[in-house]
Amino acid sequence: QLQASGGGLVQAGGSLRLSCAASGDIFSVNDMAWYRQAPGKQRELVATITSGHSTWYKDSVKGRFTISRDNAENTVYLQMNSLKPEDTAVYYCNAAVIRLGQSFSLRYWGQGTQVTVSS
Repeated sequence: QLQASGGGLVQAGGSLRLSCAASGDIFSVNDMAWYRQAPGKQRELVATITSGHSTWYKDSVKGRFTISRDNAENTVYLQMNSLKPEDTAVYYCNAAVIRLGQSFSLRYWGQGTQVTVSS
C-alpha cells in the first residue's frame, strides 16, 4: 500500500528527499507522516501533514526538514537539508487511508528506507 524511496548515504550538511506513494483501491488519504528509527532506539515521529497541508515537526528537525504532499498522487515527501549524523535512521512513512467502499481509515506503514549521514 505504501512504497517509500529516496534514502541513501550522504555527508553531513547534505540533502536527501524521501518519497512515499500510497497505491491500491484508495478513496482518500488523511494524515500522512514520517517516522524514523535509529539502531537501538524506539521509532519516533518526525513530521506530519494533514490533507489540508497543515504540518508538524519534531523540534530537532525544524528548519531543516520539510514535509509536503501531492493529494492527487497520494504521495508524501520529506525534504531533508543540513543533515546531521544523528539523523541516521530507517525512515518510515505512515498514512491514514480510506479505501473504496469503506467509511473509516486504517493506518498503513511503508517498508522503510535507510538514511545514513556520515560525519
